[in-house]
Amino acid sequence: MENKDFKMLNIDGTKYKTLIPEKYENRKVWEQPDKRILKSFIPGTILKLFVTEGQKVKEGQRILILEAMKVQNRILAPITGTVKSINVEVGEKIPKNKLLIEFE
Repeated sequence: MENKDFKMLNIDGTKYKTLIPEKYENRKVWEQPDKRILKSFIPGTILKLFVTEGQKVKEGQRILILEAMKVQNRILAPITGTVKSINVEVGEKIPKNKLLIEFE
């Protein structure tokens, strides 16, 4: 067996001495999502906008309708706040992870 560098892996307080694959070491580190930024979770088409820039919204309020694979997805406000900017238009085809709306 080749001389490889073993690393300590801690899972729920239990330590393991193991080999870590390069793909795992180079993975993108998880970050807490910013609730002030609303991105598309699937590609689709914007069918309707229910808000305007500067409008105050409450958490859970309808923001827009995103059609994807013939399903109309109602997108709700993730937080209570003010709409800072709307980055899409009705009828626009959008990719996954496109910035839709920013909140203050």
